[in-house]
Amino acid sequence: MSRPPIRSARTTASTTHAPRHGLARVLSKLGACSRSQAEQWVREGRVSLDGRVIRDPYHPTQLDRQRIAVDGNVVKSAERVYVMFNKPRGLVVSAADEHGRETVYTALAAAGLPWLGPVGRLDKASEGLLLLSNDTLWAAGITDPVTHLDKTYHVQVAGQPDAAVLAKMQAGVDDAGDFLKATRATLLRVGEKNAWLEVVLDEGRNRHIRRLLAALGFDVLRLIRVAIGPQVLGELAKGQWRQLTADEVRALDTRSKSAA
Repeated sequence: MSRPPIRSARTTASTTHAPRHGLARVLSKLGACSRSQAEQWVREGRVSLDGRVIRDPYHPTQLDRQRIAVDGNVVKSAERVYVMFNKPRGLVVSAADEHGRETVYTALAAAGLPWLGPVGRLDKASEGLLLLSNDTLWAAGITDPVTHLDKTYHVQVAGQPDAAVLAKMQAGVDDAGDFLKATRATLLRVGEKNAWLEVVLDEGRNRHIRRLLAALGFDVLRLIRVAIGPQVLGELAKGQWRQLTADEVRALDTRSKSAA
């Protein structure tokens, strides 16, 4: 008579316990705040787990089985909010700036929104489409380099790039050890002293387009992100925001695409 297979202790444990994450990460996943803000709260002794103050941001925590409180208030999963914002030039994409510069949160302060994290970045001098959400898994899928989600920019440059320059942008250049390239680069229009390009990236290094064009001898005058994947900036006025529709949220959800 054959015996049933013996299950190891590790297998049994994995089927009976919910996955554990660090306490700060769990607070972020609940949509309460950013990961860095959560780490600060924990270190300040403001966070308790099942009634006990925890000061280690990486303390193993079970998302659905333990009671988390901040300043004595129980933290529950926040309603998921998805926002698109037309970022003006001059705003920093940060919750706080050490130099006292205005941030995107300054512009959204009167909107009555819960905590939202930026989905990717735009530097201070750049403009256009910025997504924000407290759904960290949705946001991570959009910014994950593995998904190769296209980001489209309209870029004004000093000078008049020709077809050879556009070809070099798509072939790529080495910039201080970073290989920078555009998925697509096309000419939109040409003026007497400058030109507008449409540049598409499927990855995003720090100041990617500015560095790529500088390596080819062109200064960027304006840089506007006009689309992220299928989501376009459209007619949304500068400095204004709106919530994404359910269809727009689904269209950007890389998890549903990978499952399919």
